[in-house]
Amino acid sequence: MTSSTRSTGTAHAGRASSAWATGGTIFAGVLLLMEGILNILSGIAAIAEDDVYTRVGDYVFKFNLTAWGWIHLILGIVVAVTGWGILRGAAWARGLGVGVAALVVVLQFMWLPYQPVWAVVSIAIGLFVIWALCTDQGRRSQDGTSAH
Repeated sequence: MTSSTRSTGTAHAGRASSAWATGGTIFAGVLLLMEGILNILSGIAAIAEDDVYTRVGDYVFKFNLTAWGWIHLILGIVVAVTGWGILRGAAWARGLGVGVAALVVVLQFMWLPYQPVWAVVSIAIGLFVIWALCTDQGRRSQDGTSAH
């Protein structure tokens, strides 16, 4: 009797962690889509007006603000498309999402002197996205194959 109770408890715990991981993946897709849109807007602002952002202190990584604008614009488009792909369940989007989120973390670290608070928030979002996309193994059907 304890054996069946343990297996049921283990199966329930597995479903619960799978639900969290699946929900985390959907949330990661939404976060990537939103981060991409915000990066696009940030890139447009940096390209249009060089005086929108000011540097906070002296920092090792110094780039022209217009160059940063183009980086944010292009990366924002890629991030938004990847987020949309994750929400649609595209197989290519999960792997690309991990890579793009890692790139966003690195670039936001380099963007710290221009927007320190948003850069730290964006780094945290990128780390969550990497975790969520790496932990969700996908929904499995009855025969063990992936439902995607």
